[in-house]
Amino acid sequence: MPLTLGNIKVLDLSRVLAGPFCTMILGDLGAEVIKVEAPGGSDETRKWGPPFRNGVSAYYLCANRNKKSITVDLKSEEGIQIIKELVNESDVIIHNFKSGTMERFGLDYETLAKINPELVYCSITGFGETGPYKNMPGYDFIIQAMSGLMSITGDKDSGPQKLGVAITDILTGLYACIGIQGALLERTQSGKGQKLDLSLYDSAVSALVNIGSNYLLSGKIPAPLGNHHANIVPYQTFQTMDGEMVIAVGNDNQFKSLCNVLKKPEIAKDERFLSNPSRVEHRDELVPMLQEALLTKPASYWQSACQQNNIPCGPIQNIEEVANDPQLHARNMFIDYEHPTAGPIKMIGSPLKFSRTPVDIHHHPPDAGEHTKEVLARLGFTNTTN
Repeated sequence: MPLTLGNIKVLDLSRVLAGPFCTMILGDLGAEVIKVEAPGGSDETRKWGPPFRNGVSAYYLCANRNKKSITVDLKSEEGIQIIKELVNESDVIIHNFKSGTMERFGLDYETLAKINPELVYCSITGFGETGPYKNMPGYDFIIQAMSGLMSITGDKDSGPQKLGVAITDILTGLYACIGIQGALLERTQSGKGQKLDLSLYDSAVSALVNIGSNYLLSGKIPAPLGNHHANIVPYQTFQTMDGEMVIAVGNDNQFKSLCNVLKKPEIAKDERFLSNPSRVEHRDELVPMLQEALLTKPASYWQSACQQNNIPCGPIQNIEEVANDPQLHARNMFIDYEHPTAGPIKMIGSPLKFSRTPVDIHHHPPDAGEHTKEVLARLGFTNTTN
């Protein structure tokens, strides 16, 4: 079966989430990914938990499938030589060491580009390799706080809130994957590799999208709106007779349909609510009217009525409900796999659905050093202590 990136070799010196998430996607697409750790395993997520399954961390499992694992001591001359030999046969190297660390190892871009001029070299740091913050450590929580994301998450009573997952790591991993593939595509024209300098901070700020644009255009500092939308009304959670649901009205026709479903057609004719800009301006007057009507029936009734009238809506599901959602199972978003140490496990699948080169889950998240002998023998290292 052909694979989208079946001819690409990736040397992965990253750990935790942003880098491993990127290389997992590359591995899903068919690239050969060699994960490099210190002897014994140095990816911190191997010990992050519980939960564990036979000593294997759920956190580690989420971002490390479709990789081979080797352990190498980068503080030794032999370890550095192994990396350089691997670079010579690799298309991509990715790391998330602090700024200056790869230079101290003698594995900086300039050095490795002399070994392999076609190498795509991807650096992921908290704040980037330039600027006054370049030497600061950057973790997702800190970046969410500094980037403004926390200031717009939550509501006036909750105070600033972080997202429930390490979203800046995920965004940076996605940007890294996009950038690496872009550099590989450009390489087919120029025959040359290049360096990518990615930061969690930059990635998080890019994710401000319309909220950031609102400020840049108006100069008004945005306040947290909870489950309301800054630019669209009604686009939020509503309480029904038996629980909450989401209604997301995207245009004036959908708003008219919603008012008809609620048996309140007069609301749609009110001049205060004729257009979305007017509805945003009169949010505090409109929302209570809609909320009052929605309290008269259960969520299931409103969901069915909205769906029949092409009004976007949905339930607020917990993770168990998500894991049992028939739509996700129809899309193969949950995968059963046999891990040699953890035993039978479930993994979240790939959202990438190709018609001709489908994603292939061909290898479990590896134990530390599981492929050291195999990979180093390929390089001619037969008596290594790593």
